Amino acid sequence: VQLQASGGGLVQAGGSLRLSCAASGGTLRSYHLAWFRRPPGKEREFVAGISRSGSIYYADSVKGRFTISRDNAKNTVYLQTNNLKPDDTAVYQCAATSVVSYSSNHDDPFKYNVWGQGTQVTVSS
Repeated sequence: VQLQASGGGLVQAGGSLRLSCAASGGTLRSYHLAWFRRPPGKEREFVAGISRSGSIYYADSVKGRFTISRDNAKNTVYLQTNNLKPDDTAVYQCAATSVVSYSSNHDDPFKYNVWGQGTQVTVSS
């Protein structure tokens, strides 16, 4: 399966963006899915994850502002980002994994074996 992310852009602080990640060449139904981001000059970090069964996990920095969802019929995972802050500026990537113990591995990028290309989100102050 291949992943294609889209929806990034330039937005003012307080604004919103909806990121999408569509799959091709296979179904996402059997995967756990997540969004990671890499801020400029920093390491990649976990943002949000959703398991095959719909369990959801968020980084503390985005709780209450970001919402992850999946539509298996459309083979797509979404990240709704609200009340964006300049610190949210980063390249956002979607990822998929079939790891067994997702609840304890959801934030480890090394557990993900399928990655989409990044989409840039820039938040101006």
